[in-house]
Amino acid sequence: MHGRILVWVATDTSRHAGQADIIRELIDGTVGLTSQSANMPSGDEAWWQSHRDRVEHAARQAAQITNQL
Repeated sequence: MHGRILVWVATDTSRHAGQADIIRELIDGTVGLTSQSANMPSGDEAWWQSHRDRVEHAARQAAQITNQL
């Protein structure tokens, strides 16, 4: 039981931390760790669009599988 609680707390914390990061990015316009150290992979606009398309495709496939269960 304690293990389940620990996993739940860790998952919930990471979810909310991610949401807070998105809000911060919308406010200050920077992405990554800080405005001085983005810690983001380099890539031009085409690379990022390709990456986004791959992630979107994977998410849609996962949703289809989940809906079939």
